[in-house]
Parts: sequence; structure tokens; C-alpha cells
Amino acid sequence: MKPYAPTSLAKPAAVETFPFDDVTLVIKVGNKMFALVGINNEPLRINLKCDPDKAEILRDLYPAIVPGYHMNKRHWNTVVLDGSLPDADILAMIDDSYDLVVQGLPKSKRPV
Repeated sequence: MKPYAPTSLAKPAAVETFPFDDVTLVIKVGNKMFALVGINNEPLRINLKCDPDKAEILRDLYPAIVPGYHMNKRHWNTVVLDGSLPDADILAMIDDSYDLVVQGLPKSKRPV
């Protein structure tokens, strides 16, 4: 299974934090979270922001995508990285999450 946190960190202005504990990686842009990973989970799970309509469709299509654990279930999905999802789909979901958060930032805080 490929690591997806480094891919998330490659995004412009993305930073890694551990604000809750030593095992919950939060990846932010403009001080707003766009990915959350419990680094000790097996299999790994990543919480990603998602358009609410798209979130429901993804949950219907893939058993490994469920409403966001400990998150707003309408806007967040938990993606179980159990090998059942194509890497391209996971990377696209990371891109979408990042883009949604960046779009919600004030223009002065958006990465260039």
C-alpha cells in the first residue's frame, strides 16, 4: 500500500501537524484541515473533505468509503486504505479535499 500523506504534503502550502495526539496526523493548508490520518490504524484510514453530493455517490460505489469518522458526515469521508480502491481515485480525492479547502480560504491566505 502506498503512503498518501507525503502526496498530501506535496500540495502548495500544506503543513503537517499533530494537534490532538502523537498518532493523529492532520494535514492543513491556510491553517484549515484537508486530511486527517490515524497513523497507527491498520489498515490506514484517511479523512478527506468532499462535496456532499459526491460524498454520497462515492459511499454508494465503494465499501471502503464511509461517512467521516468524528467529522461532519455530510462534508467528510473516511477512506479505508485496504487496497480495494485504485491509487488514482485516492489521489483524486486528496486533490478534491485540498481544492475545497483552498476555495474556502480568504484570497489573501490562498497559496499561489
